[in-house]
Amino acid sequence: PLSWIIGCFGLALLLAWLPWSARRQRWLRIALTTGMALLFLAASPIVSYTFMSGLEGWYPPVRAIDRQFDAIVVLGGGIKEPGTLRPAVELSDESRHRTICGADLYQQGAAGRLVMTGGGMRIFGGPDVKVAPAMKAWAVQLGVPPDAILVDEEARTTYENALGTRRVLGQARSILLVTTAYHIPRATALFQKQGFEVTPYACGFHAKDRLTDDWDDLTPFDFLPSSGALQRMTQAVDETVGMMVYWLSGRL
Repeated sequence: PLSWIIGCFGLALLLAWLPWSARRQRWLRIALTTGMALLFLAASPIVSYTFMSGLEGWYPPVRAIDRQFDAIVVLGGGIKEPGTLRPAVELSDESRHRTICGADLYQQGAAGRLVMTGGGMRIFGGPDVKVAPAMKAWAVQLGVPPDAILVDEEARTTYENALGTRRVLGQARSILLVTTAYHIPRATALFQKQGFEVTPYACGFHAKDRLTDDWDDLTPFDFLPSSGALQRMTQAVDETVGMMVYWLSGRL
């Protein structure tokens, strides 16, 4: 959404610098109005919450594990590379949270194998840091035996996560799929497309309730724009666009 907003205001700025005409003034007003409307909607807590809760409520949350699976599959969610200030590799908050969920499920006995899938995040530049090995190291610190963890460190996208997991697991079919809640619909569909029997396990919810369950808790602040709402809307829009791209390309 921020790109769309900047595009509208950029167009308005260009029109403002061009010689005046009635037609350009009309387009200037349209660009400014559209940009302001997009900014308000994208940064409105109630709008972003509605969008996000729709994604996160796609599948009912798993309350208890009452069966054993062939494997627990944890999808990588990013990594922070070392630099002049950061002394060592750090998992992103999403990768860390997903790993904790996967390790906890392993400790509960949900499966005897834990699959970490996630490659490098860099598109340009030199050598890339892999997400999956860092997730494995974190899972070992949480008490998971190293020989129980399988690693796919080549996947860069959710589609490649599914392909890499199939390659690593071979004939295994039933999996408990662990990822951030809003990512569950796309990830589940992609893994099912690869022939897995998928039980989605969402963690890292951004929404507390479905909006229809939360009317009594609304306050005036839910209608006032905020940077947090803009970030939440960005994540929801990115995920929705990803689903559309995969659907159009025949991967879903």
